Amino acid sequence: MTTVLVFLDHAGASLAKSERELLSLGGTLGDVVVALAGDADQAYLDGVGSYGVEEVYRPDSGAVSDVLVAGKAAFLTEAVRVSGAGILLLGNSHEMKEIAARVGVRLESGVITDVVALDGDLTATKADFAGSYTVSCRVTTGVTILTVKPNTFEAVEAGLPSAPREVQIPVEIPPAVARITGRTDKPVSGRPELAEARVIVAGGRGVDGNFGPLEDLADALGGAVGASRAATDAGWIEHSAQIGQTGKTVSPQLYISAGISGAIQQKAGMQTSKVIVAINKDADSPVFEIADFGIIGDLFTVLPQATEEIRKRGL
Repeated sequence: MTTVLVFLDHAGASLAKSERELLSLGGTLGDVVVALAGDADQAYLDGVGSYGVEEVYRPDSGAVSDVLVAGKAAFLTEAVRVSGAGILLLGNSHEMKEIAARVGVRLESGVITDVVALDGDLTATKADFAGSYTVSCRVTTGVTILTVKPNTFEAVEAGLPSAPREVQIPVEIPPAVARITGRTDKPVSGRPELAEARVIVAGGRGVDGNFGPLEDLADALGGAVGASRAATDAGWIEHSAQIGQTGKTVSPQLYISAGISGAIQQKAGMQTSKVIVAINKDADSPVFEIADFGIIGDLFTVLPQATEEIRKRGL
């Protein structure tokens, strides 16, 4: 059976939803092993093992979680070689895409990013040219390397906790590699991470600096708050909330667009959402072309009404 290597750039005390999705997808493709970039406590390792993973690969020179893409790519390349993996699965962040590209060059293998569906013969479905086209493609050379969008594959229920065997592999970190010298914790909002959220309420130029109604609706729905580049560039919300071609790509079950025109750069980051609801005063706004439901109106009137009704019904 094919060996599937899943790369987990561990950053938490327990498995994130996107990590569980990758492990679940890997389990449908073959025998799963894991490459772990950083240190992890026993509870995390037991969680990995609960998905049938029997081996975890780690660098013998210490964690590579404090180095940027070059060091992680070097480690992951060795993990593929040692494990004999025929398939490599990664997340879909900008960093993961660059790591995948570097590993592809090292292994002379094909890479497919932004995967939202996968057939049994490893034919992947993805969006190209800023979402203008949906294409099907397969890797025909070397190891199949895929970066997978979150919220596109179901995370199956974990089994009983089980500690996988840890295998240390030698890794030569490039001497000129960039390193992380400090971290600043992001303020805790109580909302889910944008890339993993099942519900996202996003605002653009139309919010005019006031994200309050969007935050209220997101909290009522248990969702996250996102934004267009225009809103982040204006300083109305942090850049980590940006969705689009130059921001994050998301695939929630429900995406509510408020005051966003829906230019192609923004569509590229959210058009794989299962249900899209658009709110805009301009009836000719491009966002209505891809919306499942559209409301022509003032977001400062529509959103508070929606929030009140949701809370009234206890949804």
